[in-house]
Amino acid sequence: MKLNQPVKLPSFNVDLGKAWGELQSLDAQNPGAWPTWIRVAAALLLALIIIGGGWYFWVQPKREELAAAEAQETDLRGEFERKQKKVAALDAYKEQLKEMERSFGAMLRQLPSRTEVANLLADISQTRVASALEEELFQPQPETPKDFYAEIPNRIIVTGGYHEMGAFVSAVAALPRIVTIDEVELKPAGGSAPKGELRMTALAKTYRYLDEGEVAAAGAKK
Repeated sequence: MKLNQPVKLPSFNVDLGKAWGELQSLDAQNPGAWPTWIRVAAALLLALIIIGGGWYFWVQPKREELAAAEAQETDLRGEFERKQKKVAALDAYKEQLKEMERSFGAMLRQLPSRTEVANLLADISQTRVASALEEELFQPQPETPKDFYAEIPNRIIVTGGYHEMGAFVSAVAALPRIVTIDEVELKPAGGSAPKGELRMTALAKTYRYLDEGEVAAAGAKK
């Protein structure tokens, strides 16, 4: 065959009138007598119906079940990853808790017991003497119980120079026990005091931890 020779395609001539007549004359009780083209068309139609029904009644539900299973798998995977991260962080949380317990224990050791409060007040007085300040008042106030400790305020009035005042406050802050200086008021000493001398009124607060009986009593009282 030459390459440039035109190719003739077969032509199909369908007599629609004849086909319609054959369709009308079909015997449903005798499919074997149907024309070939009708039997082929009927077989194709039946195959399409079977395929469509199989898709609708079997394949489609399976696809929906698969989609639901995939969604559930995604949720479970996300939950597993979240729990895995929590488990991985558990050791870090335990270390943080231990560090907090150590820090809390160190702070608690800075709070004196009931028997040590008198010594702490004596240390504050010695600090005042070492700072070359004159004492006009050192008056302990009623203590105030808190959750696990008690606040012990002491009203103090001292006189002296500005630098001596600063040295006193710094020395009190450096004590091994917790002591805070609040409600500080500085005024010229006046009267017969030397020129430039100041009078400081303040509330020195120290703290002590409550024993188990006191904590229980405070909880019962609340």
